[in-house]
Amino acid sequence: MDGQIPLVVPEINAEDLREHQGIIANPNCTTVVSLMALFPLHQRFRVTRVIAASYQAVSGAGARAVHELSAQVRSHLAGQSLVPEVFAHPIAFNVFPQVDLFLDGGYTKEEVKFVNESRKIMHHPHLRASITCVRVPVFRCHSVAINAEFEEPVSVKAARDALSRFPGIDVVDDPSADFYPTPLNVMGKNNCQVGRLRIDTALNNGLAFWVCGDQLLKGAALNAVQIAESLIKQGLC
Repeated sequence: MDGQIPLVVPEINAEDLREHQGIIANPNCTTVVSLMALFPLHQRFRVTRVIAASYQAVSGAGARAVHELSAQVRSHLAGQSLVPEVFAHPIAFNVFPQVDLFLDGGYTKEEVKFVNESRKIMHHPHLRASITCVRVPVFRCHSVAINAEFEEPVSVKAARDALSRFPGIDVVDDPSADFYPTPLNVMGKNNCQVGRLRIDTALNNGLAFWVCGDQLLKGAALNAVQIAESLIKQGLC
């Protein structure tokens, strides 16, 4: 979070690349996936508060975590005990509310990153945000449930319109047909997907929604490539 190092999601803050001094940071994958849906809504309605829960795939913890999930699934189906090595608990057929290490105050490093990075990328230092990051037995692609409060009145129609116009996001939202984003459907795709758009009944000017993204693509490698492409496009390298 060095103030001299741009933290960039090109669809959101490509202009920050002009301030780089040789180093550019790629944001955390959970932050990227979340902001791809949140930022176009912020542009339209001005977000003031975010409460979220992430559902993070094991590949975010590396190849050993992927192998651990595979091995534990086989062990469970064979009636054998599950022995965790990468994670603190068995991950097969389980979820637990810990991604990364716990810090003072009870939040994990992943959760603190989400708050600080969101403020920096959106140039919104007063954003109030809180997230619980959860590890789930999914191999690839992160999902985030977001409840956001805005300065301006929000409607589902206006929100859907703002999201559909934003590059890098696909609106997948037809609950009547059980049509909404899932990790399996977004895997291997460059765009993030957003759905389950609905008025939040607990917040003023609130909207609830669900976003999924391939954290190995837009959440990591693809975003880095897009940063390089943006540097070239702006004549900065």
